[in-house]
Amino acid sequence: MRIEIDGLSKRYQRHAPPALDGLDLSVPTGMFGLLGANGAGKTTLMRILAGIVRPTTGRVTVGGHDLATAAGRTAVQRELGYLPQDLGVYPDLTARQFLDYVALLKGLDDRTARRRRVGELLEVVALTEHADRRLRGFSGGMRQRVGIAQALLADPQLLIVDEPTAGLDPEERIRFRTLLSQFAGRRTVLLSTHIVDDIAQTCREVAVLAKGRLIFRGTTAELIRRAEGRVWSLVTDGPPPAEGTIVSALPQEHGVRYRIVAPQAPAPEAARVEPGLEDGYLAVTAR
Repeated sequence: MRIEIDGLSKRYQRHAPPALDGLDLSVPTGMFGLLGANGAGKTTLMRILAGIVRPTTGRVTVGGHDLATAAGRTAVQRELGYLPQDLGVYPDLTARQFLDYVALLKGLDDRTARRRRVGELLEVVALTEHADRRLRGFSGGMRQRVGIAQALLADPQLLIVDEPTAGLDPEERIRFRTLLSQFAGRRTVLLSTHIVDDIAQTCREVAVLAKGRLIFRGTTAELIRRAEGRVWSLVTDGPPPAEGTIVSALPQEHGVRYRIVAPQAPAPEAARVEPGLEDGYLAVTAR
């Protein structure tokens, strides 16, 4: 389902800065990444697309349906799977009971078909052996897998996930990213995150938000190229460089090796190095 966003703005309070400010964005079918720091406007955009929040101005169409109309919102919500940043669960329910309950809310009335679908998704997210444990005993990663299962119950054509790997350990993050990539196919998966590596490992196309505005839209390769000639390596036993943005600081035998994004060399002895996606992201946000 293609998403078209034109002149989208959202202001929660009359005199407060806008959460979104004149956003224009086109999202194609497939896996698409949305990057930005906390407060960039990502969650507001996700909630507007999910029909939870209404924009102040602008137009959004999803699969040709206009979200400004009640009929359009209803049509999109029938095709939508949504995993918010903080999914509320009932801790005294088992994973199977919780998914069965959500399936009922989504209109899966046939008991046999509903139980079959719940069982299929428990297997997809590798929770079959934990299906009858209460959710209160689940780890953060296991709860996120329950979250993705509930989002997939109605076999949605659009899946929106907001900061899905925050707080997960490395193994769970990899498992979760793989699940999202496998689901994409001919569907649209919108992955909103501030973790650059999640985008690097799953998305070919990405948009970057800052203070409610779109500051980059393109492929991950194009985002990397934005940092060409601007990434430096410097080893020093003195104070850290004052110019540029420090990406990493790795202790060495005789000092610290800094990786820095800056328009010019931060010190005469700094050496230019090849950029990565995180460097590209820092380069566009610094500008």
